[in-house]
Amino acid sequence: MDTNAYVLLSVEPHRTEEVVRRLSTIRRALVRQVLGPYDIVVELAEDTVVDITSVVQSKIRPVPGVPQTVTCVWMGASDQSGGE
Repeated sequence: MDTNAYVLLSVEPHRTEEVVRRLSTIRRALVRQVLGPYDIVVELAEDTVVDITSVVQSKIRPVPGVPQTVTCVWMGASDQSGGE
């Protein structure tokens, strides 16, 4: 079963492009610059919650210019149909 997460990042404004470049090197990560209360959203797909936690702790939080992250995890099939 895949475990997925959105990681919402606040980023120092002058470092946004640099942060996007660094995060784009993470395997199985989709990185998007967004407008709103957060600056970047990273979608992660890993095998377990432990793997998600490891990526966030070792590859996202240490990036200079990222003072805050919020991780939203979901597990199971990624059915986009909205029905049962």
